Amino acid sequence: MIKPMLLQYAKNNLPFDDPNCITELKLDGIRLIVSNMESLRLYTKNTDATDKYPELHDAPLEKGTVLDGELIVTDEQGKPDFEACNARFKSKKLKHQVTFCAFDILMYRGIDVTGLPLHRRKELLEESFEETPYYTRVRPVTGSATQYFDIVKQYGLEGIVIKKKQSKYEVGTRSWSWVKVINWKESEVFITGYNKKDFSWLIGVKEGNKIRPMGTMEHGITKEARVLAWPILRRSKISENNQFIFVEPLLKCRVKFRDYYKSGLMRIPVFQGFLT
Repeated sequence: MIKPMLLQYAKNNLPFDDPNCITELKLDGIRLIVSNMESLRLYTKNTDATDKYPELHDAPLEKGTVLDGELIVTDEQGKPDFEACNARFKSKKLKHQVTFCAFDILMYRGIDVTGLPLHRRKELLEESFEETPYYTRVRPVTGSATQYFDIVKQYGLEGIVIKKKQSKYEVGTRSWSWVKVINWKESEVFITGYNKKDFSWLIGVKEGNKIRPMGTMEHGITKEARVLAWPILRRSKISENNQFIFVEPLLKCRVKFRDYYKSGLMRIPVFQGFLT
């Protein structure tokens, strides 16, 4: 397995314009390495996924080619659907069509090209295969990254990636040469419970006289936030089960999150601070 090069978050999650960088659309799917060395293999960050995607086995790649990219499933509007992509990963019996979107090349005709600058690897990527319904390329966007991010937000897409043109491919490294800017959504929620075994909180939003559950929040909760919340959570207990203590919705906080699941729950809510 090849460990992919990973991204950092852009400072303050803000896009920036730099003539020494390229900009790409960040696709909301599953990171995938496609290797056609001795045989075709498909690798996620943690698993050999070759058997999960038989439609990708007829790859338009010469022997000696290794590509990095994102595996996506698109919805009826043509937007990447992470939930459908994740469901397909768990069960190949589902009929969701996947597409591999290549954005980098690591091996070209049996030669390791990770040490070449990104702009040159992009040229080799263009030469490495003919596109099919299952294999396509992610191409850089010309013009302003800041303006492009505004368009991404308008269409409700995941975000953008800004990459240095001269960057090498740093295998298994989270590098500042590639940074992501995420189109976070924001909301105000109430804390409705907490996990007995870790530091996660249950959250919900008020609808009339009721609280609608929005899922579990694990990210962004600092030690200081837990210390501030604990006296109120402890004295506002309503009930419990094997996993959670349920509390009155007395604490309100601000969160950011990626999107909504089809169930209506928030995807990856991140604590931002308490509200008075």
